[in-house]
Amino acid sequence: MHNNTAKYTELIKSEAKRLGFLSCGISKAVFLEEEAPRLEKWLNKNMNGEMRYMENHFDKRLDPTLLVEGSKSVVSLLLNYYPSELQVEDSYKLSKYAYGNDYHHVIKHKLKSLLYFIQDEIGEVGGRAFVDSAPVLDKAWAAKSGLGWIGKHSNLLTQQVGSFYFIAELIIDLQLDYDTPVTDHCGTCTACIDACPTEAITEPYVVDGSKCISYFTIELKENIPTEFKGQFNDWMFGCDICQDVCPWNRFSKSHNEPLFNPHPELLDMTKKDWKEITEDTFKKVFQKSAVKRTKFSGLERNIKFLKD
Repeated sequence: MHNNTAKYTELIKSEAKRLGFLSCGISKAVFLEEEAPRLEKWLNKNMNGEMRYMENHFDKRLDPTLLVEGSKSVVSLLLNYYPSELQVEDSYKLSKYAYGNDYHHVIKHKLKSLLYFIQDEIGEVGGRAFVDSAPVLDKAWAAKSGLGWIGKHSNLLTQQVGSFYFIAELIIDLQLDYDTPVTDHCGTCTACIDACPTEAITEPYVVDGSKCISYFTIELKENIPTEFKGQFNDWMFGCDICQDVCPWNRFSKSHNEPLFNPHPELLDMTKKDWKEITEDTFKKVFQKSAVKRTKFSGLERNIKFLKD
């Protein structure tokens, strides 16, 4: 059996690479003991703000065997989204991950291909693909699988490539060879903590989600609290500040996924264009983008908050 385990592990990792994933790490599907008290404390402090869904399925978040019956392995995958070109200087900004097509669809497709490949090559393997959609603590699993360490801004960081990538998982009922975590390389650096305009990183490795610009511009449905006026540094959808200032992101290289390329008009739009954006232009530019989640009215609210 053991020889097969090594062979299957190798097979899965090389197919992941072929599908365009940056890297692939594998962990034993077990209860996340270290994460449990941390998540509980975070929720008790209401750091999830209006994101009530974070409180649901507490046990499932920590135990993959409750999500996929009989699961033995969590296969974590990273997919680069760092763009080759950025928005013009005089613009309201959106997170780089939202430049192109909605990542949920792009990754889901790749994950399904990987699962079908596993079933074709290895046989009866049951499993599920997860992209940010179910209660899976993806950063914790990626770190456990040696794909990076959790930085002080609570994002996953990798020495060779920084942090501009998506994380996704396959949870499967197949035993594989497991990877081990890597060490933390944040050292004494506090660049992300110092740079966050809303002071959302309350202490190293702890982010108060309810103070984060990404939360305000995407998750929050009602009005943005006026006390944060003037603190958004022109971010209208998401925010990349803590990643932009991170020294490890000097090593970011642009992705080669055509579906992540932005709509041709997007990068050239200036503040003036954004202020005058119509619903038609919104639909055209963000037709397949994750920005659709916030709807035209949401983006309008964010821009109004920035310009008033």
